[in-house]
Amino acid sequence: MVRVLSDGDVASVLDLEELLPVVADAFEKQRAGEVERPERPHYPIGTGLDPDAPDDPAGTGLCMPAYVHGADYAATKLATVVEDNPERGLPTVTAQIEVIDAETGRSVGYLAGNRVTSARTGCIGGLAARELAVDGPLEVAVIGAGTQARWQIRAIAAAAGVDRFESIRVFSPSDSRIDCARDLESELGVAATPVESPREAVTDADVVVTATTSTEPVFPGEALADGALVVAVGAYTPEMRELDDETIARAARVFADVPDEARETGDLRGHEDLEVRPFGDVVAGADGRESPAEIVVLESVGTAVLDAATAEFVFDRAVERGLGTTVSLYERV
Repeated sequence: MVRVLSDGDVASVLDLEELLPVVADAFEKQRAGEVERPERPHYPIGTGLDPDAPDDPAGTGLCMPAYVHGADYAATKLATVVEDNPERGLPTVTAQIEVIDAETGRSVGYLAGNRVTSARTGCIGGLAARELAVDGPLEVAVIGAGTQARWQIRAIAAAAGVDRFESIRVFSPSDSRIDCARDLESELGVAATPVESPREAVTDADVVVTATTSTEPVFPGEALADGALVVAVGAYTPEMRELDDETIARAARVFADVPDEARETGDLRGHEDLEVRPFGDVVAGADGRESPAEIVVLESVGTAVLDAATAEFVFDRAVERGLGTTVSLYERV
């Protein structure tokens, strides 16, 4: 039998404070080489569907398999990114995760994957803020006002402590910044302000989060305050870019969840001599910030290892609570 978990099922068992140590452990396993993480292909989808632009794709498909050694399950996430989906009332990113019994190789679960993706990516920013942000109260800026922007701020609050937040500033070129700021203020009880420009957002910010699908830098690096932590989670292809050259030049340290893949993003291309350090070393306590004044960048492209760890966390809890719908997928033998 295969257990199918809806987004509502996933939501009912997903808790950020309890997920954070799961994600941290997955980073340490990845650092130790105790994972299987094949290359993740991404490819255009929908080419030929639009008669007015037959050579243009509708979006991007991604396949992300992984296994953490010793885990009960392996997982494969299938995701798509379609920029026009908000006009259809649909999310830009859509994901599903298959959970496979690691001993028998048979499918045991199929999960709605958007919330899993959002939560595990949020935890990257949360762990970064806990380990790499300056001590004391935090002025937090977020560029982007979509789902991932909200999850980043939630996870930072869960990991670093919402009591450390002095304020949140939200910028997006659309009016979505107003809704995002209102929602975060209501949810976290922290003053959140929609601002009119990226510069206004990042000036004097201790933590700057970029959560966009941009192909151009989204804020001026010269506006960053000394000591700022920049968490960039949007770019994962050579064409995508959130950070300008000034940001990278001012950074004393650049970390990445997957350094080799991060080097291929638009944020880091052209910086061949740059040392990109594994974020797993930070989580393990073997690396980190060395002074309160230095600017630190975390570049995240996403790793399927976190999907696999989060999917197991969610699936086990759902089984314990009897959630989801079970269907027969295989013939009896």
